[in-house]
Amino acid sequence: MSAPSLRHQVIRIYKDLLYLGREYPLGSDYFRIRLHKAFANQMHEEDEDKIREGIKRAEYVKKGT
Repeated sequence: MSAPSLRHQVIRIYKDLLYLGREYPLGSDYFRIRLHKAFANQMHEEDEDKIREGIKRAEYVKKGT
């Protein structure tokens, strides 16, 4: 899997989580800020294995909602 496809996967899961966050009990603004911080903390990650691991973690969170 190449880096551009990883980028697209990250953007897709971010948008999916953002969409699901609209119904978050503490409010969508609370969820959006926390989601942005979580992704921003990993923004400079360049190791593809760690990026894939982060995508798997985000998919797990997505399935749990």
